[in-house]
Amino acid sequence: MNSKYINIYNNLVNLTRNKNLYKNLSNQDTFSDRLIFLLLHFAFFLKVFKDKESKVVLQEVYDYVFRQLELSIREIGYGDQSINKKMKDYINLFYAMLDKIHYWDSFTLKDKESVLFTFLGEEAKKGNFVDYIDKYRQDLSNNTFNFYLKGVIKT
Repeated sequence: MNSKYINIYNNLVNLTRNKNLYKNLSNQDTFSDRLIFLLLHFAFFLKVFKDKESKVVLQEVYDYVFRQLELSIREIGYGDQSINKKMKDYINLFYAMLDKIHYWDSFTLKDKESVLFTFLGEEAKKGNFVDYIDKYRQDLSNNTFNFYLKGVIKT
């Protein structure tokens, strides 16, 4: 497997390990929570760079990230049939995220909270997730794709 995109994946994982994301959640830092945050980060990553990078490169990043997710699920100990079902569920969740955030820039604060509520449930209201996501998007916009490709950033 081509490890050209390992830093992008590691950046996404690093962002999901941010303890501040979990401090207002009732389920403290479960695999499911981390996966939802990883997919949210990745969805915004693709949204920001879709107009700046070639579709081929972004497809390679997408393939790489989901291959790494599959390997992580295997390491947890799920069987082949369970992995296929879980990966299908995660990919469907990811596409739902992409669909919901498509017009993020034009959303009001209430719309943004509603979108995050869809994926985080009641937990979305407890934290300051809209501000966090907006700052993350701004950070993505202020940096180049190569910035994320070359190294792992500090959260």
